[in-house]
Amino acid sequence: MDFLSLEQSVWSRLKEETRPIVLYGMGDGADKILAQFDRLGIRASGVFASDEFARGNLFHGFSVRKLSDTVAELGEDIVIVISFASQRPEVLAKMYELDAKYDVVAPDVPVVPGPLFDEAFVCAHSADMQRAYDLLADERSREVFLDTVRFKLSGRLKYLRNSESSKDEVFENILRPGADEHFSDLGAYNGDTIRELLHYTDGRFASVTALEPDRRSFRKLSEWASANIEGDVTLVQAGAWDRDEIRCFSDQAGRQSHVANKGRETQMRALDSVLNGRPCTYLKMDVEGAEREAIAGARQTIERERPKLNIAAYHRSEDFFELPLLIHSLCKDYALYLRHHPYVPAWDTNLYAR
Repeated sequence: MDFLSLEQSVWSRLKEETRPIVLYGMGDGADKILAQFDRLGIRASGVFASDEFARGNLFHGFSVRKLSDTVAELGEDIVIVISFASQRPEVLAKMYELDAKYDVVAPDVPVVPGPLFDEAFVCAHSADMQRAYDLLADERSREVFLDTVRFKLSGRLKYLRNSESSKDEVFENILRPGADEHFSDLGAYNGDTIRELLHYTDGRFASVTALEPDRRSFRKLSEWASANIEGDVTLVQAGAWDRDEIRCFSDQAGRQSHVANKGRETQMRALDSVLNGRPCTYLKMDVEGAEREAIAGARQTIERERPKLNIAAYHRSEDFFELPLLIHSLCKDYALYLRHHPYVPAWDTNLYAR
């Protein structure tokens, strides 16, 4: 398949743009986008925020204004670059409202530093992309795959909206968890995905093993588990990795905490070591770009137990095609599914397997 024919790169289009380009939003996402603008020679003309956050403060030298003030100065013929991530329905509705009125893009910048998803990236990885596409188990997964490519190239919101699925569809039609699951949760955060699983099992489970490295999130996880669930529960303050070792860990960003070159020294654990032969029938991973290492550390468990899998596939530009290939290399009889749940940009795009 000629993946390059699906869409033009948003970065190429913005380089050619003659209209004013304005960023919607501040923070880490905007920092990353402006860094790419500098690298590619793209010029921004302003920054705006939602009315309640527009206070005239400076961001990269721009006064942060309301959209109405931005339009009053630059006119309505502008390009709006969404520069933050959200899954909140009211924020998504605002984004879609802007998309209906203006030329809106949400350039894809990887959560974890790495290559951009542009024409050169697609050329370099087309063979692996085709292999992963051919492995997918149903037509919906193939549609999500192609819409992910289209979105990552173009930044157009319509491709995300077209590929959305609800969690109900996944849990009821793909994962179908039961009351006797041995659940391993890598990147357990504050217990949100344990709560998600128990919602679909009427609160029943055989065992829970949860790893969370961030000290504040682990405290919340422990407090919630102590107050809300009883039974075979093992909570480990550690990050998921390919071996047991100490690594530097950046724990300044809550859910986006990650292994880094500097930060707090943190215990990392391989799931195989933590379980030590105990059963695992359902395995979830959302470990902020360390999915490859976490899979390597769970290799024996995956090959022995063949658990249902729920793996984040969006932290790196290559995740949505490399992670299916990696899982297939470990267990060739898995049925592999790709789903995207409501989020802008293409976060909460997950690999499911059973």
